[in-house]
Amino acid sequence: DGAVPIPAASGNGVDDLQQMIQAVVDNVCWQMSLDRKTTALKQLQGHMWRAAFTAGRMKAEFFADVVPAVRKWREAGMKVYIYSSGSVEAQKLLFGHSTEGDILELVDGHFDTKIGRKVESESYRKIADSIGCSTNNILFLTDVTREASAAEEADVHVAVVVRPGNAGLTDDEKTYYSLITSFSELYLPSST
Repeated sequence: DGAVPIPAASGNGVDDLQQMIQAVVDNVCWQMSLDRKTTALKQLQGHMWRAAFTAGRMKAEFFADVVPAVRKWREAGMKVYIYSSGSVEAQKLLFGHSTEGDILELVDGHFDTKIGRKVESESYRKIADSIGCSTNNILFLTDVTREASAAEEADVHVAVVVRPGNAGLTDDEKTYYSLITSFSELYLPSST
């Protein structure tokens, strides 16, 4: 509902091109306003980010607790993977151009919606297969309870991260899920 169609060429040259460009821009803005997670939109965002990051106009910011916690987990022998609705390219740009510098070495792999939607349990099984790990040996951190529910269906451990700006949780969600406000609250066993 509200989608902006892209018109077909009618043979009017420059006018056609301008109408098509405006329709594409309007369609992209419409998708972004609805926080659509389509692979094509996320890939377009990744291309735009690449231009901004490589030109030095943007740097990714992380909450202060994230990088120290991830470094500690890595030192303990744990693997860290990113699963995001943002494209793999966008993820690599974020971690490669952050206010902490290039921290790509902290991430063992990246997954996006090409593996499946984050609200589908099969996506988490595919990730586990891809990294050669049992789903019950994975901890998934998210701020979206629909994703948490899908991960749990796949026998993945879950913690819901509560941060400023995240969507609010219902009372039932607050009591059902393990909640954290900082990565430093996680005490994980070292891997063997």
